[in-house]
Amino acid sequence: MERILATDCGSTTTKAILIERVGEEYRLIARGEAPTTVEAPFEDVTVGVLNAVRELQELTGRQLLDGDERILIREGRGEAGVDAYFSTSSAGGGLQMMVAGVVRTMTTESAQRAALGAGAIVVDAISIDDGRLPYQKIERIRNVRPDMLLLSGGVDGGTVSHVVELAELIKAADPKPRLGIGYRLPVIFAGNVAARPHVEEVLKDVVDLRIVDNLRPTLEKEVLGPAREEIHNLFMEHVMAQAPGYHKLMEWTSAPIMPTPGAVGLLMETVARRRGITLLGVDIGGATTDVFSVFRGTFNRTVSANLGMSYSMANVLLEAGLPQIQRWLPFEISEAVLRNRIRNKMIRPTSIPQTLEDLMLEQAVAREALRLALEHHKSLAVELKGVQRQQELSAFLDYQSSGATLVDLMELNLIIGSGGTLSHAPRRVQAALMMVDAFQPEGVTELAVDSIFMMPQLGVLSTLHPEAATQVFERDCLIRLGTVVAPKGVAQPGEVILHARYPGGSLELKAGEILRMPLEEGKELPVELRPARGMDVGAGPGKAREVTLTGGAVGILWDGRGRPLQLPADPRERRETLWRWFDALDVYPARPRTALMAGSS
Repeated sequence: MERILATDCGSTTTKAILIERVGEEYRLIARGEAPTTVEAPFEDVTVGVLNAVRELQELTGRQLLDGDERILIREGRGEAGVDAYFSTSSAGGGLQMMVAGVVRTMTTESAQRAALGAGAIVVDAISIDDGRLPYQKIERIRNVRPDMLLLSGGVDGGTVSHVVELAELIKAADPKPRLGIGYRLPVIFAGNVAARPHVEEVLKDVVDLRIVDNLRPTLEKEVLGPAREEIHNLFMEHVMAQAPGYHKLMEWTSAPIMPTPGAVGLLMETVARRRGITLLGVDIGGATTDVFSVFRGTFNRTVSANLGMSYSMANVLLEAGLPQIQRWLPFEISEAVLRNRIRNKMIRPTSIPQTLEDLMLEQAVAREALRLALEHHKSLAVELKGVQRQQELSAFLDYQSSGATLVDLMELNLIIGSGGTLSHAPRRVQAALMMVDAFQPEGVTELAVDSIFMMPQLGVLSTLHPEAATQVFERDCLIRLGTVVAPKGVAQPGEVILHARYPGGSLELKAGEILRMPLEEGKELPVELRPARGMDVGAGPGKAREVTLTGGAVGILWDGRGRPLQLPADPRERRETLWRWFDALDVYPARPRTALMAGSS
């Protein structure tokens, strides 16, 4: 493939990119966009797709559409057309799923990971032990109206009665799908093989039942692949087929249409595998925040459906609390004014910050949305519960109750930020600091942001041409911000916690300070890190480490604020501390107006 066209049909905007082989590598040639046209008056997604592709035609001078207004797939190597066309979609609310399992912390959690990894929004999770009465579960299943339901439960040869009980609840609810009047709700059964005939007997006349391999054939094993594949198949067959215009779009594409979050996760997984690194990615949107991670070769995705920067901004305030947002503001503001500003953003979701104070407030909320989304992700990105490990009994019992998370911030190699708040921050250092403050990486971690949000298109491309997807991702998609060095531990303010030695110089990092060292993208700096006693940069408390730091738009951040990061309790002292950090990194151009500092509206 020499020329590739890819689109992403979002809820509001359809983005199109053109990729071509230039010499020995693939590069992004141009990008176009147009409003998505799923809703009235057009009610045809292909109208928006064609508008975005026409913009590409105008920008590049290449003919990409034929006389019948279809994507032109060329034969041979002529100037007109493309060799392949791919698309992803989250229009119409994306893929909404409900999951059900026997044990909330085992099979139901596995079902959530399978659905989330396939790119779905999990609207609810039903379990035998979730504390709700049967009639409450039936009402919930009936009222939610998801696109499909994933039913799991029981290891192979294990419980059958509880799995059948869940099937009876689904039958009693007689659920209807969100799209397609007269269609049966697709239900995937991925549970105990011994329960298959019983589940089939209960549900065969009520839903469109599909049976795949058990998600948890044993306590020690989790098999998510077959369920995820069937979710993708049903997404095409049921959800996309019912959405306006998608039947035409499916005829044009060279590969099945994928849910946008699933495609982004696939790209993250591909990059982590090809580079052999651990990775944490985040996409912070207006209504939701998606977090992706690859640790110990295991991919996980979670979606926080109530944490966003416009439609869900008030939910961030509700979940985090006012003091948690106020702690990131370097100026004084009354609670009433702060609440009203957040509410205004929620009811005017397309507005952008008009003043420096508005920008600071939005970025303070973003820190809390990112922090809460990561906490949610940690709770689901866990090792399998119920697995026996070789260790002391007391440690085993603690593991059983806690479900050890796979997310280890000291092992983390790369953080990738995406979404308007991060990708379009006026200064790149603002995006870097938001991610550092929210995620608090430990040791040595690279930072990057997605330049123009082309990860969905590259994700679906990676299914057929991983080399092209990876090359464009590395060269045109990512903006490398640099590296953060953050010793783990707590020390007294002013105490030297790290000595760094590098060619041509050295540095002392004190507790409570954060420094910025310019280092261009593509440049590397070999450094010897010698932490103080009790501080850890990845080799253990007090142990030295030699690493190579990579540069970027921000350079190197030396973060001596401690892990966990602590802010002064006194409001005045906290505001001065924040300004000291912001001034050290050149985050903002000036201090806010005196009037606002007094709390005026």
